[in-house]
Amino acid sequence: MEGGSHLDVEGAVAIDVHTHAERSVEPTGEEDGYIHTAAAEYFHNDTGHPNAGEVARYYRERQMIAVVFPVDSESTTGETRVSNVEVAEIAAANPDVLIPFASIDPAKGRKGVEEARRLIADHGIRGFKFHPNVQAFYPNDRAVYPLYEAIAEAGLPALFHTGHSGMGAGLPGGGGIRLKYSNPIYVDDVAADLPEMPIVLAHPSFPWQDEAISIALHKPQVYIDLSGWSPKYFPPQLVKYANTLLKERVLFGSDFPVITPDRWLADFEELEIRDEVRPLILKQNAIRLLGLGEGEPAGQETSAR
Repeated sequence: MEGGSHLDVEGAVAIDVHTHAERSVEPTGEEDGYIHTAAAEYFHNDTGHPNAGEVARYYRERQMIAVVFPVDSESTTGETRVSNVEVAEIAAANPDVLIPFASIDPAKGRKGVEEARRLIADHGIRGFKFHPNVQAFYPNDRAVYPLYEAIAEAGLPALFHTGHSGMGAGLPGGGGIRLKYSNPIYVDDVAADLPEMPIVLAHPSFPWQDEAISIALHKPQVYIDLSGWSPKYFPPQLVKYANTLLKERVLFGSDFPVITPDRWLADFEELEIRDEVRPLILKQNAIRLLGLGEGEPAGQETSAR
């Protein structure tokens, strides 16, 4: 995968569907706000706050492919977001290793929808990340549906943070961040209303793991990514269904930089996952979700979607 011009899907060790670009290449001095600082302390993160270029170098060294995105929460935190265009341009400059997702604060309304369409048409964005806790919205709020519809029309996936959040953890009042928004049951409405839009429920969804499993069992376009937790802490029912009925819709994700892929994969080796299921989780399910073909340029849509 060294410096290639295409995604080397065949040669990749794994596909990490959940990594963060936390800083801009041109620092504004605002990226390391109180929320990110508290989250780094909560996760004992000593890897810093990478920009998308640093994510590319980190994953290239490990012969992995990474889905990378910022989180836009300007309306709630007041922190200047990392530009979606910057992430897309860095991914285009590192097409052997990065797949760019975007993040748009749902509070941006019509302007956000217009931005999503531009990002898809002009910048090769391959999916969208939502963080209901930090963005302070219920995923089934009908006001957000025009944004979902723009994503669905392009056949791209939407990835939703679900369950407990390290963002704000330990701050007085949790930094004002409310956990109620991240119950995955609210995403069930979105999955029912937009069956053409692939959905990823990010993270083991503590304390609502059973809800997440039920939604994925019921809605065939719903996946679960395993990011944000060490595998040694996965709830037993998640391991059970990952091994059986959901084996083709569970995805490797680390949540880098708060958890490194090195640590995640080392702990995954100790998890009781069937030998035939491991490659599905580490790579094959992501290939299907993202419509990746062997040697496909990053940012080019395929007919697999």
